[in-house]
Amino acid sequence: MGEGRWRRAVSQAGRSVAVWGVSTVTMLVLAGILPDFRLQSPDGDSATTIAVTAAAGAGVFGVLSALAWPLLVRLLLLVPALVLGLLVFFLNGSLLLLALRLNPSGQSEAAPETAVIVAAVMSAVASATGGALAVRDDDAYRRRLYRLADRRRRGGGPACPATHGTVFLQLDGVGHDVLAAAVAKGLMPTVAKWLGARQDTAARPTHRLTPWRTDWSSQTGASQLGILHGSNFDVPAFRWYEKDSREVMVCNRPTSAAELQRRAVERAGHTGLLHADGASRGNLFGGGAGEQALVLSIAVGRRSSATRSRAGYFAYFSDPANAVRTALSFVAEAGREIGQSTRARLRKQRPRVSRGGLYPFIRAFATVVERDVVVAAVTGDMLAGRSAVYADLVAYDEVAHHSGPLGRDTEQVLARLDRALALIENVAEHAPRPYRIVVLSDHGQSPGETFRARYGLTLGDLVRAGCGLPVPRRARRTHSGAEARAAVRAALRRPVEEGGEQHRPSPRSEPIVLASGNLGLVSFPDVPHRMSKEEIDARHPALLTTLANHPGIGFLLVRSEEHGGVVLGAYGAQIPVGRLDEEPGPLAGFGPGAAEAVRRTHTFPHTADIMVNSFHDPADGEVLAFEEQIGSHGGLGGAQSKPFLLSPLALSAPVADGEDLIGAEQVHRVLRRWLGEAAGPQVPRERTSRERAA
Repeated sequence: MGEGRWRRAVSQAGRSVAVWGVSTVTMLVLAGILPDFRLQSPDGDSATTIAVTAAAGAGVFGVLSALAWPLLVRLLLLVPALVLGLLVFFLNGSLLLLALRLNPSGQSEAAPETAVIVAAVMSAVASATGGALAVRDDDAYRRRLYRLADRRRRGGGPACPATHGTVFLQLDGVGHDVLAAAVAKGLMPTVAKWLGARQDTAARPTHRLTPWRTDWSSQTGASQLGILHGSNFDVPAFRWYEKDSREVMVCNRPTSAAELQRRAVERAGHTGLLHADGASRGNLFGGGAGEQALVLSIAVGRRSSATRSRAGYFAYFSDPANAVRTALSFVAEAGREIGQSTRARLRKQRPRVSRGGLYPFIRAFATVVERDVVVAAVTGDMLAGRSAVYADLVAYDEVAHHSGPLGRDTEQVLARLDRALALIENVAEHAPRPYRIVVLSDHGQSPGETFRARYGLTLGDLVRAGCGLPVPRRARRTHSGAEARAAVRAALRRPVEEGGEQHRPSPRSEPIVLASGNLGLVSFPDVPHRMSKEEIDARHPALLTTLANHPGIGFLLVRSEEHGGVVLGAYGAQIPVGRLDEEPGPLAGFGPGAAEAVRRTHTFPHTADIMVNSFHDPADGEVLAFEEQIGSHGGLGGAQSKPFLLSPLALSAPVADGEDLIGAEQVHRVLRRWLGEAAGPQVPRERTSRERAA
């Protein structure tokens, strides 16, 4: 035991000396390259003196980084998280200037802007050197994980039971077929290993891949609310107008997310999937978890330091090497997006949407900053021995909206997500309790050009024309409702307002037209109830016919005084919702379950006066988004309605052979069952209707 301890101490000391030496050489090289950075007096010094000065400066900088950096980051939690990321270079440069001032030789100096560059390069080189040396030491990484776990346990937490914990990782927007294709191409070796599909190993599969079917509203707000809280009733779309409150609800607006979570808890009769010893990371909703970070529904009102959204950034940015690496990756990803969008524009690639403005930085935030921080939070939860963790990685969804769900851009994102899964799997081997890793998605994405690009007008323009209202010559461009944009705005403490809609539109005769991918919603705010087909025809005789017969529209859903509800299509098709199974009519090309999904949405209190689903081509799976997205989701049609559930074979099958897994609420029941099988957190049972009434 004593000999092993001494060997580890000598190994650690050797690595520290090696990192110090490499940092010293790096400082000498930078001093020779950069004109505003010097390590000698103006009169010149001997080579030995310069070397000693560099060694002292590198040593002091390393000590300051190790001691002062965590304190600085904790203090800077008072500023928005994204700003903290941008301050990384400034902080590192300040530490280097301080190190040069503390240098005993007193001969070294650097201009402030040069110090930022020197500090960034030295941190990156030191991190790379330390990592390379640690790889050569078989047990270095293992010992680091154990030290982190021991440190967390000494923090006062309860001892971890021997029962299994469960980690739920949501790959936002990754469809079942996209995942299967990525595995077949070798882009996701970790997932391939779990499925027993890797060619370089004969290992047996440890996981099963199961497709499931979303509700009509195939988007994160509806799916994740149902998965985490057991109810997504009355969530007809990503955004919709509620006549009783005269407000536009938007799933990625913090106030709306908090209200939707409250409604789901009330309807389901329990606080959520993660009620007992759970953690929620990077999600729209909390799931009842006691530990929440980067969760949108808690981004309003008063928050404790334990649940403050920005506190989730501390664990990652407290390590200066991590902070510099993420900052450099952020810049590289923004540059990558600019290059890819420029190449697509020069090649006149179709379909294509605008990717300028702030989008390169929004993409970099989603694919780098949020990914790194969420993964770090999950690994921290595992090392702390939490029973259940649910985390959302939004990188693929954000890129696919603008680059399309298939192609080189998204394949690169999938490969990086697989590396994140591999890291979490590695951490699970060293956690204080065994873990089962479940990977799932909330929806897929369907390709296709935008409605506006194909026809030269927006859905709102078409509705106005059908109502006999003037249509502007230049159609107003709609905006993406991707989750990453809300995360950026929350990090910057800016209100989340997507698509330009007003938070409380004033009552008027003109219709409110909102878009959720290829699903459109038309509401007349001056009518307090959901209008019927008969009322709409009396008021705007040409509107429903104009919409139903447009080649870019697949079908409409409206209330009917005669039939209760009807689906309208081209050439006068009119099918009562009660007869859709026998006579699908316009729904025939939208796949299995379309009739059931439409009937369910028809029962929602806040379903729009007119629900509009775009055209869908079953041959290639394309849809026409009413937003500026060439990869979209939110309605029916194509891969957007077919996400996946990747679960360990040690857990029971999600559904029996021959059965389909349908709807986010059923996925919630499956996950609850698995938590019970793992003897993990016992989620309170759902109250019966009689108990709720009492």
